[in-house]
Amino acid sequence: MRFALFRRRTIWWPTWKGWLLLFVVLVAPVMAWAWFGETYLTRSERVPADTLVVESWIQPDGLHAAAAEYRSGNYRHLVVTGGLTGSKGTLRRRSFAALAERELVDAGIAKETIIPAPMPDVDNQRTHEMAVAVRRALEEREIHPTAMNVFTAGAHARRSQLVYRKVFGSNVKVGVIAWGAVEHSSRRGWWTSSERTLELFKETLGYAYELLFSSGRSSS
Repeated sequence: MRFALFRRRTIWWPTWKGWLLLFVVLVAPVMAWAWFGETYLTRSERVPADTLVVESWIQPDGLHAAAAEYRSGNYRHLVVTGGLTGSKGTLRRRSFAALAERELVDAGIAKETIIPAPMPDVDNQRTHEMAVAVRRALEEREIHPTAMNVFTAGAHARRSQLVYRKVFGSNVKVGVIAWGAVEHSSRRGWWTSSERTLELFKETLGYAYELLFSSGRSSS
């Protein structure tokens, strides 16, 4: 006679302390970031500086706002950096830095005061390459700023600030100006806009990766 042996499966069910720990470790941080993350990423943090760096991929309205910032901020140097429009394989690609320079001139900035810092045509780590291009352009002109502000767009601001701090090292204070953050400060949540939702998710991942891993990069 065959006997079948059955074992009862024990299902682990967390106690209230386990649920509390799960909430504190996983749920609460996600909820907090969903509520305050966009505000943190888009917050401007100016420092008294003699150099303004403009990431040229931002929209033309942003470039005109950068021109206004340059005129009102008592800056001595204006650097424009960026790569190429489109993607590899696209015909008639143009330099973001050159296009931005033209917009800044149209906004009333003298062309001879603009320092171009074009970056290599890369698909990854573009912000890092822009920061390196800026450092190289300043070194070639024997300009050694003690502080700079990076003018960029929206939720990309916090990541740009972090990358530029790493590239320029502790001897240079790096502030950031987030153009377009006025819309983000409105009462409408980011989840009401597909564009803001995608931007928040992308920049959250990018900032976290740069903060935790940094791709092994340093100011050297």
